[in-house]
Amino acid sequence: MSSGTILIFIVVYFGLLFFISHTISKKGQDNDSFFKANKNSKWYLVAFGMIGTSLSGLTFISVPGEVGSPNGEQFKYFQFIMGQAVGLIIIAKVLLPLYYRMNLTSIYSYIEKRMGPNSYKTAASIFLVSRTVGSALRFYLVILVLQRYVFDHYHIPFPVTVFSGLAFVFLYTYRSGLKTIIITDTLQTFFLVSSVFITIYFVLNSLDLTAFESISAIRNSNYSKTFFFDDFLTNKYHFAKQFLGGLFIMIAMVGLDQDLMQKNISCKNIGEAQKNMYTFTVIFVTISLLFLSLGALLYMYADKNGITVPLDLVTNKPRTDLLFPEIALNHLSIVPAFVFLLGIVAATFATTDSALTALTTSFCVDFLGMDKSENISNPKNVKRRHLVHLTFAFLFFLVIIVLNSFNDSSVVALVFKAASYTYGPLLGLYAFGLLQKNRIVNDKLVPWFCILAPILTYLLSENSKVLFGYVFDNELIIVNALITYVGLYFTSKKSSEKIYF
Repeated sequence: MSSGTILIFIVVYFGLLFFISHTISKKGQDNDSFFKANKNSKWYLVAFGMIGTSLSGLTFISVPGEVGSPNGEQFKYFQFIMGQAVGLIIIAKVLLPLYYRMNLTSIYSYIEKRMGPNSYKTAASIFLVSRTVGSALRFYLVILVLQRYVFDHYHIPFPVTVFSGLAFVFLYTYRSGLKTIIITDTLQTFFLVSSVFITIYFVLNSLDLTAFESISAIRNSNYSKTFFFDDFLTNKYHFAKQFLGGLFIMIAMVGLDQDLMQKNISCKNIGEAQKNMYTFTVIFVTISLLFLSLGALLYMYADKNGITVPLDLVTNKPRTDLLFPEIALNHLSIVPAFVFLLGIVAATFATTDSALTALTTSFCVDFLGMDKSENISNPKNVKRRHLVHLTFAFLFFLVIIVLNSFNDSSVVALVFKAASYTYGPLLGLYAFGLLQKNRIVNDKLVPWFCILAPILTYLLSENSKVLFGYVFDNELIIVNALITYVGLYFTSKKSSEKIYF
């Protein structure tokens, strides 16, 4: 597939998104539309659209690539997915009822009412940092692919590619925000899911396998080991570490994340929001398993055709998250190449536009108070919201440029490692608020515990193998949250009355 063809596709794709945005913005550009989609989102659109937001280009490229990693990861990621599925059920049963009962626009308003203003600003700040870094990592991966296979051909510098991509996202989201994204993410998720099935079809056809034969072929391959129960202390792929890490990271990255929860609380009522979450869980697990299967098939195809994992242009080391684009764009026919491009662009921009909107919402609500009754209808706040939206887009740009200067590993590992440190204190705050109904925190000390916890967690992670013979992986988020929780507990005091929210 030529660079020119890819470039034309990208222009047409964004033209479609602009058309949708322009049409929807005619019906409302106020802050209520931007923040909550006028509280009128259809649960089935939210459920389907969340797939694209949560999976992203990260899953589309890195997860299949890791199946054949030299580290022997194979299907170990499915252990993580199992934990995430349980985490989604907990979100539906525990957190969603809380958010609806309190009628929240920003989910961090709960922390304000439960713990105080310092705790509230701390929780919102954690989200801003966590989501900015995580979303920038996801966006970076796809821009890296587009740069390598398209824009390098035209000698366009990497910063210009990043800036252009973020400018497109800003332009189709800044008017109606969530109201636009509910529709565009549904469309982009359709492209993402379709591309997975179509790509699998073409790879199977190239391998002369039927769908049923592929199941046996994958199971008998060197890429299908799923459960790891040996050597609990030093094996970071051990089932317990992956399952628990997946469970708590999902609670933090979805249930305590303004991005994903903003869509859920835009449904009409709690019943529809929970229906959305249960549907999302089933689809999420199914699609994740398909991505792992695709990874095994891609490596089988590479083995058959003598294709090696592409090298990183900076480190000159094999980079597994480039195998999928290498095969799709350089070794398959024009149709699967087009389908791959459609899927990766849809997945990435579904994540980025959603994150940008959620970050803008959180800052406008949590720090500027735009959801207050006296501010919600103020026309000046629409212009202020536009400025905030633009600022976060530029912040994404800066983070990605910094990431590009030193990253040389699989991005999927980086995202979850970052989440263990950034979301851990947030998990500790909510755990304390929900479990310790008869204790009041020292609000002034909360920010310090949320800074100290990740530092202590990092020191423990770096020295645990020497001190205890134990190697941490994604379950590190539990330690981070626990340190925060313990600090809050021992500096809190008993309340004379039970706290009911």
